[in-house]
Amino acid sequence: MRHRSPQLSGRSMRGKKCRQVLSWVQFQAFVAFPMALIFQSEEMCLVQLFFQAESAYCCISELGELGLVQFKDLNRGTTTFQRKFIKEVRRCEEMERIFWFLEKEITKAGIPMTDASVLGEAPCARELLELESVIEKVDKDLTEINSSHEALKRNLMELLEMKYLLQMIQDFFEEVP
Repeated sequence: MRHRSPQLSGRSMRGKKCRQVLSWVQFQAFVAFPMALIFQSEEMCLVQLFFQAESAYCCISELGELGLVQFKDLNRGTTTFQRKFIKEVRRCEEMERIFWFLEKEITKAGIPMTDASVLGEAPCARELLELESVIEKVDKDLTEINSSHEALKRNLMELLEMKYLLQMIQDFFEEVP
């Protein structure tokens, strides 16, 4: 089914007719009835939702926080690179990779973490951009610290090796009459 973007017509201040085309995003979702949890055996209905592109993020995050919606992929036949929101998906995947890296480093350092099973509200788009820049900076700094730590460990091993070598040479010359 092809979807046309709705067009709004109006008149400008000078009397010229102008058209403003709004971009719309289409979603298909299974919606559970209120007060129900999403289980396979529960009764659900299939609905189609249309949002303006600018408000899609806020609307979808609100629906997700309700926990009553399961989204259906309308682009199952397309490759990942042909999808409309591939840049946003890649950014989210990169942030997920950074979070996994940070979690691994925190666990390796023995720092206690709070329980992450309790999910908070989805951040707004601006907060998401700020979060992305902060975690990218932390990722860059931590990667640099890790590489410096590895270099320092290598230098320590080389210096210890030199120290033991010098001690052996000193012992050898002290034994020679």
